[in-house]
Amino acid sequence: MDLIIGQKQGKPGTTPRRPGPAPSGPNAVILDGDQTTFMQDVVEASRSLPVLVDFWATWCGPCKQLTPALEKIVRSAGGHLRLVKIDIDKNQALVRQLAQIGLPLQSVPVVAAFWQGQIADLVQGAPPESELKHFVEALLKLAGGSMPAADTLTEAKAALEQGDAEQAAGLFSAVLQQEPENPEAWGGLIRALLALGREDEAHDALAQVPPKLAEHADVAGARSALALAEEGRAASAQLATLQSRLAADPADHQARYDLASAFNATGRRVEAADALLEILRRERGWNEGAARPQLLKFFAAWGFDDPATVASRRKLSALLFS
Repeated sequence: MDLIIGQKQGKPGTTPRRPGPAPSGPNAVILDGDQTTFMQDVVEASRSLPVLVDFWATWCGPCKQLTPALEKIVRSAGGHLRLVKIDIDKNQALVRQLAQIGLPLQSVPVVAAFWQGQIADLVQGAPPESELKHFVEALLKLAGGSMPAADTLTEAKAALEQGDAEQAAGLFSAVLQQEPENPEAWGGLIRALLALGREDEAHDALAQVPPKLAEHADVAGARSALALAEEGRAASAQLATLQSRLAADPADHQARYDLASAFNATGRRVEAADALLEILRRERGWNEGAARPQLLKFFAAWGFDDPATVASRRKLSALLFS
C-alpha cells in the first residue's frame, strides 16, 4: 500500500484532484469495510475523493459515540467524501500491516483521513462533534473542496453584506437545515430578519438557538443588535429633541447617551460611538459607567471587524489608557 503517515499533500510531481461526488449505490458514502476490500474502498477511492476510516471495536464505548457523529457529518458533506468503518478485531491482518507503517490501532477509536492514496491526518479518541467537523473540513480543504454548508454560509454572508437580506435569510435557513448547531448561521439569520424589519421573527429565531450556543460571539452579537434596534427606534423618534437638549446643555449626558442609540438606529455608527466616547471623556463614571458597556454592546452588534468598531475601539483604548 502507498501510505505515508502525516503526509499533508500528494506525491511530489502529482497534481491533486478535486474531490468528486461519491459513486452511486446504497453503501457508496458510508460503508463497512474489511482487510480484503481496504485497497479498493479506501486507498484507491481516495485518489478521487477524500476517505475517512473509522477504526472501531465492539468493546469500545467511545466508538459508540464517535461513529454516529461521523456519519452525520459525512452525510452533510453531500457526497464529497466517504466513510469506511472497520472493526479491528475482525481485521487483525490489516491492523498488523498498518502498524508496520506507523499506524498503531491497539487503542480505538481512531479516525484516519486518506487523500491521494495516503494518510493525510489522524484523530484519536472521541472528540466533540465540533472538532470532528473541523477535522473533516480540513480534509476537504486539502482536497480542494469544502462542506456544502460552508459554501452556502459564505454566500449568505455576502448577500447580507450586499444588502440582500431576503436572500441572506433564505441561505442562512438552508445552512441551519443541514447544521442546526451552526452559530454563524443563527446569528446571520437573526441579523437578516432584523434588516428586513421582521423583529418578531428575529426574536423567534433567537429563542430557537440551542442553549449551548447562546453566548457564542455570533449569537451574542445578533442578540445585541436586536436589543439595540428596539432601543434606537424609540430614541430616533426624538432625535431632533435630543440634539436640541444637548446644544442647550453639553453636560446633559443622558441626552448624549440616548442620542448615541438614535444614531445607531439610523446607521450613523461613527457618530453613535463618538457620542458615548464623549461621555467617557467628560465624566467616565456617569450613571455608574453606563457609556462603556453600551459602547461594547455596539461593537458586538456591528461585528468586531466593522470599520466603525475598529476605529472606535482604538479611540476607546487611547482614552482609557492615556
